[in-house]
Amino acid sequence: MNPVKVMFLNPVSTGNYDQFFADMLKAHRYPNTEIHVTSLNPSIGKITNLEYRTYEAIVTADIVRAAYQASQEGFDAMVIGCFYDTALHDAREISGEMVVVAPCQASVQLALTLANTFSVIVGQRKWVHQMQSTVYEYGYGEKLMSFRDVNMNVVEFQQDHECTRSKLIEAGRKAVTEDYAESLILGCTLETGFYKELEAELGVPVIDPSLAVFKAAEHAALLKQGFGWKPSRKWGSGEPPAKELVEFGLFAKPYEFGNRVIVPGG
Repeated sequence: MNPVKVMFLNPVSTGNYDQFFADMLKAHRYPNTEIHVTSLNPSIGKITNLEYRTYEAIVTADIVRAAYQASQEGFDAMVIGCFYDTALHDAREISGEMVVVAPCQASVQLALTLANTFSVIVGQRKWVHQMQSTVYEYGYGEKLMSFRDVNMNVVEFQQDHECTRSKLIEAGRKAVTEDYAESLILGCTLETGFYKELEAELGVPVIDPSLAVFKAAEHAALLKQGFGWKPSRKWGSGEPPAKELVEFGLFAKPYEFGNRVIVPGG
C-alpha cells in the first residue's frame, strides 16, 4: 500500500482537541498513512466551536486558505472536521488535485451503505435546521428519519463521558423505536468514542463521524493514487484562474496554522 498524506483540519482557532483527534486517528489509520491534525490561526479570535452561523462565516476564509496551503504541501486529502461541513464546496474549489471531504456527507454515505434509513443525534436543537438543509442538498432527504438532540453543546461531549453516553443512548433509542431509523449518525465530531456502546445497546449501525470522514479521506487518497480519481475542474467545479489569484493578491503568503500535530506514516 502506497503512503498517503491526510490533513485533518480542526476548523476552530484553538488546538485544544488536536492531540485528542491525533491519538484517535492514529489508532485507526492504515500503517503508511501520515496524518497532520491542524487548527486555524488564532488571529480570527478564540473560537472553540462552530455552533452558530456567525462563527462559520468568520472561519470560512481561513478554511479556504488552509485547503490551498494543504494542497501546496502535497496532501492527498483533507478533512474539514465539523459536521456542518463548513466551507466544503469553497475548499474543494481551491484544492487542486487534493480531495476534500467533510463529516456529514461522509457519514450519510456510509450509513446508507449499511442501512436504508438513518437518524442523526445532535447536541442542540439549534443545529437541526442547517444540518437538515445540508442533508437535503446532498439528495438524501428521503432517507432521513429524524434528528434527535441531547441538549449538550460541543465542548460538553468530552467532559463527562457517562453523562454523554447516557444521553446518546436515550436519544438513539427514541430514533430507532419511535422514528424507525435503521442506522444512527452521531452529528458532531466530538461525539467520537461512543459508537460501539451505542451499537451494542441499540442493535443498529452507529456512525462515528470523525472516523467515517477520516476513512473516507484515506480511501479517496488511495483511489487517487491507484486510479487517478481526483477532483473535477469542469463547470461548477472549476477553480479560480491563477492569473486572478495573483492579481487579487490572494494566497501570496503561506497560511500559518495555529497548531499542528503530526502522526508520521510507517
